[in-house]
Amino acid sequence: MSQIEPPLSFPTKGHPKGLAVLFTTEMWERFNYYGMRAILVLFMTKALMFDQVFASNLYGSYISLVWLSPLIGGYIADRYWGNKRSIIAGGLLMALGEFILFFCASLYETSQQLSLLLFVSGLGFVIAGNGLFKPNISSLVGQLYPKGDRRIDSAYTIFYMGINTGGALGPFVCGLVGETGNPADFKWSFLVAGIGMLLSVIIQKIYQNKYLVAPGGKPIGGVPENSPKMVFNPFFVSIGLAFLCILMIGILYLDAKVFSFLSYILPASVLLIAFIVFFDKSLSRLEKERVGVIFILSFFVIFFWSAFEQAGASLTFFADTQTQRDLGFFTIPASIFQSLNSTFVVLFAPLFAWLWLKLGKYEPSSPLKMAFGLFFLSMGYLWIAFGVKDVQPGIKVSVIWLTGMYALHTWGELCISPIGLALVNKLAPLKFASLLMAVWFLSNAAGNKLAGVLSTLYPDNGKTTSFLGYDMNNMYEFFMLFVLMSGAASIILFFLARKLKRVMQDGK
Repeated sequence: MSQIEPPLSFPTKGHPKGLAVLFTTEMWERFNYYGMRAILVLFMTKALMFDQVFASNLYGSYISLVWLSPLIGGYIADRYWGNKRSIIAGGLLMALGEFILFFCASLYETSQQLSLLLFVSGLGFVIAGNGLFKPNISSLVGQLYPKGDRRIDSAYTIFYMGINTGGALGPFVCGLVGETGNPADFKWSFLVAGIGMLLSVIIQKIYQNKYLVAPGGKPIGGVPENSPKMVFNPFFVSIGLAFLCILMIGILYLDAKVFSFLSYILPASVLLIAFIVFFDKSLSRLEKERVGVIFILSFFVIFFWSAFEQAGASLTFFADTQTQRDLGFFTIPASIFQSLNSTFVVLFAPLFAWLWLKLGKYEPSSPLKMAFGLFFLSMGYLWIAFGVKDVQPGIKVSVIWLTGMYALHTWGELCISPIGLALVNKLAPLKFASLLMAVWFLSNAAGNKLAGVLSTLYPDNGKTTSFLGYDMNNMYEFFMLFVLMSGAASIILFFLARKLKRVMQDGK
């Protein structure tokens, strides 16, 4: 029986076929992730009846752990399981988490306590699975190419199209089936997301051994040398995965209900990774300097994600209550607006991939691209700030303001996220490839946790909130907070870009 060929008609001409496999696997995984994320705060506030402040905090804790968990997954892959095994295990855990959430959403009316337990458990399974999946599939993209290959930036941008194809479809489909006006229908969103995750696992399992190979034809992402055989024993695998899920559930519960646990974990994780890497005697001075660049740029990216990730919290509340969604013949579900960013990525990613190659020797360095990313983010919030200026509470504004903001944010994201993924791949020593990819995700974790905190300041119904002495009485002042934060970070990074490029030497 001949093996079915994968659909290789993606925009991967001139790239290894393995890129199309990773594109498709990641597309369905992101369909799952973004589809569930689009309805998460709405499910919490309309079905579980959490207030907006608690829902925002819990959202920030959940998304932060989604990006923090790759620290563990990257370490497991580097030392024990390898990339491919970790991806399959992580994908199955995420699918199981979505099905647990489906049962949670099916029982919340009749068994509230059990439903709450299932809710936290489902999120914990998704977090644990993501930790094994996310850093390893991103790391595999770079391993398809020889070091120094100029196609790597383009490859990560194409890969990012896969992320955002799923990111565009997920909220659209999950929003249509789940956000019907009846909170009981949210369960269908979780079910559809889980099915998408299973498709991701199946595609990866079928094609990974044939197409995920290095330029010389050697398989990539395999089990590391000297990995103990006991780590593949089904009993120990089951115990290890169960422990990881329980750990994530416990941390999420502690952070949301007891005290801000993540405020301690995040800086401790930075110090731990820095200790592991910088005290490794096998690394040269140049390698350590390049790792330092990764840490510096990751710090600036925190400011980007803290503003960008308002999409899943405060901007969803804004779309739900203050955006004119009634078209006369159809009311747009608030969750569908989260498809805009990913749709714009699919539209603009080929242009950005072409632009970096076309500029040739005039191509901006990675730090300079990221400074532009923060600038576009600031301009997006400036756009929507003017859209709501002098608008009274309760008055709904045109969808053009959210649409324009997401377009500008997309330009910023294309200068930040795929470039950052490629940067880590180019600068990280091979022995710490997955762990340092997790550092990049750690900046996402910190940014998302801060995003949840900042979302609690949403001045709904004219209430006054304050951040570091800055009072916000309306949506204009709330959005201007992000203009100032991301704009200041952009200016500082513009001034640092040249020095960072010199440290990177032959990096971009």
